[in-house]
Amino acid sequence: MSKVRIYTLAKDLGVDNNKMLEMLDGLGVSYKSVSSTIEEDTVELIKQLLAEEAESAPAAPAQTADAAQAAPQAAPAPADAPTPSPAPEAATTAEDTGAPHRAPVVTIMGHVDHGKTSLLDYIRKTRVAAKEAGGITQHVGAFEAQTSKGKIVFIDTPGHEAFTTIRARGANVADIAIIVIAADDSLMPQTREAIAHAQAAKVPMIVAINKVDLPQADPERVKTDLTQLNLVPEEYGGDLVVVPVSAKTGEGVEDLLEYISLTAELEDLRADPKGTFSGVVIEGRVDKQAGVLATVMVQEGTLHVGDFLVVGEGYGKIKAMTDSAGGRIKEAGPSTPVQILGFSEVPASGEQVQSAKNEHAAREVIAGRAQTRRDTEAARERRKLTLEDMMGPLGTVRTVNLILRADTQGSVEAIQGILARKETDDVKLNVMLAGIGAPTEGDVLLASTAEATILCFSVTAPGSVTKIADNKGIDIKSFRIIYELIDEVDRLIKGNIEPVFEEKYLGRAEVRMVIRHPKNGNIAGSYITDGSFKRNAKAKVTRGKQVVYEGTIVGLKRFKDDVREVQTGYECGINLDWNDVMEGDIIEASEMVEVAQA
Repeated sequence: MSKVRIYTLAKDLGVDNNKMLEMLDGLGVSYKSVSSTIEEDTVELIKQLLAEEAESAPAAPAQTADAAQAAPQAAPAPADAPTPSPAPEAATTAEDTGAPHRAPVVTIMGHVDHGKTSLLDYIRKTRVAAKEAGGITQHVGAFEAQTSKGKIVFIDTPGHEAFTTIRARGANVADIAIIVIAADDSLMPQTREAIAHAQAAKVPMIVAINKVDLPQADPERVKTDLTQLNLVPEEYGGDLVVVPVSAKTGEGVEDLLEYISLTAELEDLRADPKGTFSGVVIEGRVDKQAGVLATVMVQEGTLHVGDFLVVGEGYGKIKAMTDSAGGRIKEAGPSTPVQILGFSEVPASGEQVQSAKNEHAAREVIAGRAQTRRDTEAARERRKLTLEDMMGPLGTVRTVNLILRADTQGSVEAIQGILARKETDDVKLNVMLAGIGAPTEGDVLLASTAEATILCFSVTAPGSVTKIADNKGIDIKSFRIIYELIDEVDRLIKGNIEPVFEEKYLGRAEVRMVIRHPKNGNIAGSYITDGSFKRNAKAKVTRGKQVVYEGTIVGLKRFKDDVREVQTGYECGINLDWNDVMEGDIIEASEMVEVAQA
């Protein structure tokens, strides 16, 4: 019995892919995606349902005799024509569904020499107009490809680490990740890393098996190897789309573009060109003639020449914009990569961009961000993110993300086997990436994005990597004895028990004067009458017999110096996250301490 792919049937019948999936759901048909195949009898059922819908649709209003004569007569449909789809019932226009659809943004990752650049070059040459295929596109960092399904935007910033650097700053640039794997080489270390980075970003993945034109190509081996990473191709009953391609001959490239468009359709990507502008820096550089140039991907709203933009703690005014074709443009809407001239400093990849009404508004945003950064740095000093913090809400099954590095492949496999047996009903251990050798900066970036801990056996991290991990609050734990590593995992799993805290009294202070500070607000000039006060302790303010405030001590001062603690009998300045403190108020300090459990 012949089979047909779902998206092909939808196209033939003039039905939206999502509607086709809904109809199959109603029939109880099992499928993985629109690229899955269905049996011929199911196809006949779908056609029958569409015919019944067409028959039950309300009849068009009767025409007047004059109108009927004036109206052109439709030619009879051929006998073998597909059943026409009914008039759309669900809202499909931008006005009804909200923001209009936008083009998908795609990133291509994989192992070195597996053909990422060659594949991009082939798509660029065949899908971009000749005038757009100049060297300028290399500098824009992205290009737009026109297909039968519409525009697709490709980011050609190389490497999964660059992709995760952007992700680590909280920016979702790519909608779809293409993992390129050479048919004559199969999975390699950077392939596994690229897959882990795409999974951490939670973007749909499509695998392109490249170099299928080579005599030694073995696509089936690649598919089998993918199953070892719990990635099951559709042909094997899974939901991973795998497309054989050749960047040299172009074989399969059309299919790849079709799958990208189908995935984008199912993701229902939308953006409002009239909304508030937001975007992300893809890359920045200094041109000897033009000066600072930054490539920005527009995500929402529309960018105009003359707009003020804020990036990080800097700003600029757009003097000129260049599209991926190298042409000057005056405005750019969603899913459009543009090169911008107007920044005084080179912005970092992944920095989020927002617009400001004028220079004054831009400066205000920058001042707020600088204060937020200082507060974050101070908070990081007080509290380092631990694995227990990453486990999520208590009472649910929690996934702990781990990155494993060891001295040999045998050690890696042995530790993975032990970890698999350590999982409980409450805690799942997810080894996102397991490799040989010392942890890298890419591991730290991945850990930062996925909130993972790096476990090392018989290898140690270089000083540069340790420094980056410390800055990002990532734990790198190294062990020389395998049982010590396992004991650490046991400790973390046992630490899953809900901790019990109680409030511990610290001290009492009397407010003797209120100091008004231009930056820090009102500071309570106080005398500690009992116990001690600590920075970041809880505070309760009473006025007479009434409690007027409960919050946090955000700062302590002795004269002009910031201090962590002040003892009984000393005067100090107490800064609360509250500005209505008055002379005569009594401030009590306390802290939450964990109670030891049997």
